[in-house]
Amino acid sequence: MAKVYESIDRKLRDFIEAQKVFFVATSPLSADGHINLSPKGLPGTFCIVDDETLAYLDLTGSGVETIAHLRENKRICVMFCAFEGRPRIVRVHGIGEVIEPHDEAFRTLIGKFAEYPGVRSIVVIRANRISDSCGYGVPLYEHKGEREQLQKWAAHKGPEGIAEYQRENNAQSIDGIPSELRKAVSE
Repeated sequence: MAKVYESIDRKLRDFIEAQKVFFVATSPLSADGHINLSPKGLPGTFCIVDDETLAYLDLTGSGVETIAHLRENKRICVMFCAFEGRPRIVRVHGIGEVIEPHDEAFRTLIGKFAEYPGVRSIVVIRANRISDSCGYGVPLYEHKGEREQLQKWAAHKGPEGIAEYQRENNAQSIDGIPSELRKAVSE
């Protein structure tokens, strides 16, 4: 049975920070819309801001589902699974906010992350439910390293190429929900 926590205590923080991958889920309001589930986890792209707030660096990618959904309804769930060691799953349900590079909060938060080319935004999650469960059904996996393709792709495109890519590919979700990205991001 899941245990519900008031906040992210030291033990939860230690567990969350030890995970090499996490998953972000969002959904549009429309029952006909597509639920989105994205894996994340490049080193230095996630942080715990305080005992009720998480944040991650959103890099330019093929879609913009999370941003579009958060602009529409703010609902988000982040899940961490133990693929090594003791089995456990932690889910953080909350209200998500998209912070873009021209937002004042971006300058405050960006120092918490590693530097990456193609940064599109920072997603901040204010938890309204934090829970864990057994994780007995999660298999054991060995971490063999990080993939570098996204960073190489973004560096090769450069700031102008990323801006063009965002205009062409990140203007709306697959369901047509606008991402409302105000300005393409440069390095």
